[in-house]
Amino acid sequence: MTVHSRSLRRAAVLLVTAVVVLAGCERGSSPDGPGESATGPSGCPAVYDTARAAVARAERTDAPWRGPTTGPRAVPGKSLVYVAQTMTNPGVAGVAQGVKEAARVVGWNVRVIDGGGTPAGIQAAMGQAVALKPSGIVIGGFDPNSTSQQVSRAGAEHIPLVGWHAVAAPGPSRRPPLFSSVTTRVQDVARISAQWIIGHSRGRAGAVVFTDASIPFARTKSDLIRKELATCRGVRVLAYENIPIPDASSRTPREVASLLSRFGDRWTHSVAINDLYFADAAPAFRAAGAPGAGPPYNIGAGDGDPSAFQRVNSGQYQSATVPEPLTQQGWQIVDEFNRAFAGDPASGYAAPVHVSTADNTDGATSWDPTGYREAYRKIWGG
Repeated sequence: MTVHSRSLRRAAVLLVTAVVVLAGCERGSSPDGPGESATGPSGCPAVYDTARAAVARAERTDAPWRGPTTGPRAVPGKSLVYVAQTMTNPGVAGVAQGVKEAARVVGWNVRVIDGGGTPAGIQAAMGQAVALKPSGIVIGGFDPNSTSQQVSRAGAEHIPLVGWHAVAAPGPSRRPPLFSSVTTRVQDVARISAQWIIGHSRGRAGAVVFTDASIPFARTKSDLIRKELATCRGVRVLAYENIPIPDASSRTPREVASLLSRFGDRWTHSVAINDLYFADAAPAFRAAGAPGAGPPYNIGAGDGDPSAFQRVNSGQYQSATVPEPLTQQGWQIVDEFNRAFAGDPASGYAAPVHVSTADNTDGATSWDPTGYREAYRKIWGG
């Protein structure tokens, strides 16, 4: 072999080696574990810096009230029916309590009908709600399209509908016909929960996503979470677990045990569209000897119920939550109905996202921002 041939062969070997190395960097992983990358100590430096800054802003607890401060005075003598997807969903139940609290301030009656988490049960609950002919009906955590006949009957009876986590976007909705939808912006919740994982892991994580794909709002959220996690090439989504919320208590422990067996130490972080998955996962983590403070480090992308805060505060299989201000949203639902009854447009307000950890909760068991009760009382003339 000539010197020239040997030189060409050596160059070819070096080129192949470089291609292999670069390909591994593009995948953002190595056999040593999830997220090992040649992009720097964080796995994705620019994305990591952005994520860390966003999470720091979301962890603030002193943000002033930026919701409505003007509107119609309280219309007297109204009644509401709150149709719940299932009252075992802590977010749905928490908002129901907020609606009741605000309704007492304006002197309205509220009745809660539990759909039990099944399509037939929710349809029956909506049928019962329409038959009662209340002043307004709350769509509490389910897709109004799943009760299209009952929604049409409500429209024929001129009963306004206000949804909570019923459609993806806050504010009025034409299809389905909602006077207003009350929710944080699902894009913001999905983004900040994924950014928490990116920041907490320094851009090197093996993540599991838990969702309920039967609820369009939840499916949209989990799809957006996966999209945001993909912005950091040092983060790998190991599994996407579709577990309907009504089945969570029975299925989650089995699925978690299976995931622990499959992935072992590669599973470093989890995100769920609702905190309740981690309540149901805790026994499986505990049985496997996983430390309460992680790994895996778990964040709930909604709804911030008291049990979630208790897990976060005590370091028991949940590190953070992106809580909805459930009581505030209940007050907002009452305010939106009052605007409907008065012939005013919806406020369109959406609460900003917040991240709660053991470092910023001060032992609280809910996210209850300040200022809204005073603002709404002033609007209503209380």
